[in-house]
Parts: sequence; C-alpha cells; structure tokens
Amino acid sequence: MGRKLLVIMILWANGMFSQEPAERQKIQEIQIEGLKRTKENFLRRLIKVKPNSVYDSLKVVTDVERLKRLPGIASASYDLEQEQEGYVLTYTVVENFTIIPGLRIATANNGDFAFRVSVFEFNLLGNNQLLGGFYERDVFDSYGFFWEHPFLFSDKVGVGFAYQDLTTQEPVFFDAGTKDYRFNSRSIEGKLLFSFDFHHEAELGLSLIKESYDFIGEDENILPDTPFFLEANKVAYQGVYRYVDLDIDYQYFDGITSEFTGQYIQFVNGSDQASIFLDDFLSLRNDLIYYKKIRSRGNWASRLRVAAAFGNEDSPFAPFTLDNQLNIRGVGNTVDRGTAAIVLNTEYRHTFYERNWFVLQGNAFVDAGSWRNPGGDFSELFDGSTARVYPGVGIRFIHKRIFNAVFRLDYGFGLTKNATNGIVFGIGQYF
Repeated sequence: MGRKLLVIMILWANGMFSQEPAERQKIQEIQIEGLKRTKENFLRRLIKVKPNSVYDSLKVVTDVERLKRLPGIASASYDLEQEQEGYVLTYTVVENFTIIPGLRIATANNGDFAFRVSVFEFNLLGNNQLLGGFYERDVFDSYGFFWEHPFLFSDKVGVGFAYQDLTTQEPVFFDAGTKDYRFNSRSIEGKLLFSFDFHHEAELGLSLIKESYDFIGEDENILPDTPFFLEANKVAYQGVYRYVDLDIDYQYFDGITSEFTGQYIQFVNGSDQASIFLDDFLSLRNDLIYYKKIRSRGNWASRLRVAAAFGNEDSPFAPFTLDNQLNIRGVGNTVDRGTAAIVLNTEYRHTFYERNWFVLQGNAFVDAGSWRNPGGDFSELFDGSTARVYPGVGIRFIHKRIFNAVFRLDYGFGLTKNATNGIVFGIGQYF
C-alpha cells in the first residue's frame, strides 16, 4: 500500500510540474512597437499569432515576413521574453514613407519629349490602402486614378477600382509597312482582391472599355487594306493568381514569385471594320521571378515571361509590344508587336555603398526575347527569326525608408540583327 501511494504521488508530482513548461510556452501578450502612421489594430488583424496561443516559431517568422511585404513597412523584427505566466512577444517595425511622387521621362514614338508624373499614397488611413493618379504627355494627354483597399472586408478580401483615359501615338506594323495611329482607351475597372494565405493571392476583375484607333496622316498615305478609323466597345474579364515566397531585407530579395494573368476581351459593338481587327481574344501571361541573395552585398534576379493571345492572331493590332519600359532595355519605344512572346531578363545587382537610408547599387543584365508576329506560327518563338538579345549595365539610387524609391538608369547594347542601343530611366526595380 505504501509503495502504491508513493508511485501515485510521484506520478502526480511529475504531471503537475510537466504542465508548467507547456503553460509557459503560451503567448501571454503581443506588443507592436515602432508605429507612427500605421494603425495597430490593422496589423493585429493581419498577424496570425494571437494572445493565449501556444508559441510557434514558424508562425512568428511568417508574421514578420508578412509585415515586411506591406507597402507601409520597410522592415520588421521580433523579440521574445519569458515572463512568469508565459511569453511576451514584441514585433518591432520600421515604417516606410508612403506618399510617393513619380516621374518618368522618355522619348515619344514620334521623337518628341514624353513624360509621366504621378503621386500615390500606399498607406492611406494607416491600413495600407492605395490612392493615387497620374498625368502623362506622350504626344497626347493621358490620365488615370486608382484606389485599392486589399483588406476592406477582412484580412483575406478587399476591393480595387480604377479609371484610365489613355491616348498615345502607336505604330502598327502591317505587311505593306508601318503606319501611326492615335490610340485612345477609356476604361473603368472594378476588382476583388483575395489573400488566401501567406503565399497565395488572387484577383477577379471586370473592365468596361471604349477603344479607338485613328490614322495619323493624309488620306492618300494610307496603306492598302488598312483602316482609317476603328472604334470598339469591349468588356474585359480578368483573373490573376499570384504565388509569393519572398524574404525581403530592404533592397535584398530572396525567393520566388509567380504571377499568372488571364484576360478575355469581348467585342460588344463598334465601327464597320472593328470586328475584323479588334475582335474577341484570350490573353494569357505568366511571370516567374527568382531572387537569390549572394553573400552580403549581391542579389541575382531573373524573370521569365511567357505570353500568348488566341482568337484574333491575324490582327496587326497585337496585344504584346516590344518596348524599353516593358521587357528589353535599349530596344526603343514600341518597336514591334506580337501575338505571343517569350522574354528572359536576368541581372546581378551589387551594393557598392550603403549608409543609413541611402544605397548606391550597380547592376549588369541580359535581356533576351522572341515574338510571334501577327498571322505567324509559334515556331517563330524558337527559330531565331524574331530574337533580340540586349546585355547592359545600370545604376540604382535607393532610399531605404521610402516605399519603392529606386531610381534606375540602364543602358542596353543590342547584339542581334538591326539592333539599337539606348538608355532607360525609371522608378522602381525593373522587376
């Protein structure tokens, strides 16, 4: 009897004391420090670790990465202290300045000076809403307005709206030659934004579009079998799926992102020839981006873009353009159009100087791609007939405390047939 009582007492004592570590593994309190403009209750909605939950280091690290992806947050870290009744978890954030003016300078397609000015707020009301607009002069005037609230309804569902009135001079490449058109597109868009979890995001959108192409020049200069004027009303249905697995440390990125965009453009009505040149089509595009941190100052980045259109492949008004700002640096402004494309951009970025908020970064890159011409076969993507290869070098001026404040200047050297060289200026990393 005495021995049984002793065993029971030992087991009871062991159970009692073994429960103490489990109790002390719980998160007693969560603190968030470093906030100035960002609302604390907004961040508490987003983080997955909650008070009175069992400490999970993986969830904590994931929360830190989630905070660093927000436009309003430049960097984040955490600290864990053990108290009498559990852990006190402290997230410390460094905020970005998020009211960002923008300026882009380029050469218009007619050789004139072109520019785009913009201002965007990426942390409106302290909960990372986006509000902004732009004005552009590219031969003609264009403007647009945008609003997004990615977390309006919950930490998983938000909305976005946009209005754009775009007018540019666009070269269109016919078999008989190239002619310029005044292109105008007025569109209003609404979309739902989904953040399913830490890695998976999606968008569903609907756009109403009024589009026109007006021939620039004298009537006698129009090419045979080419239109003077096209006008169409369209509806665009768009779906986006995004996979993100990134570790961000200011200007350094490590990981992978993949973004698939599918868009169906439906022709509703329009001018006489519009249904021939601007008919329904399906557009598919995927951007796969890989980043690798190299030692303490290097970053390797590569983007593979694959795109194709189906349904109106013979139209010279093709949806994919070859352009400095979009895919190959140094090639020029809207120098070609295609109904399918494969583009690979790869570059090595190296930090030469870093002090407090300022970073001076250099890069060496290779941009290469090929296109399927309107009416052409997919074999054109692989036979070398439309290939373009442009290596180059560039420089970056980076402000670490201002969201997306990367001022870049690149110079691309053409290696393939009929190649050009050119400077490309922009704000934000190229990809």
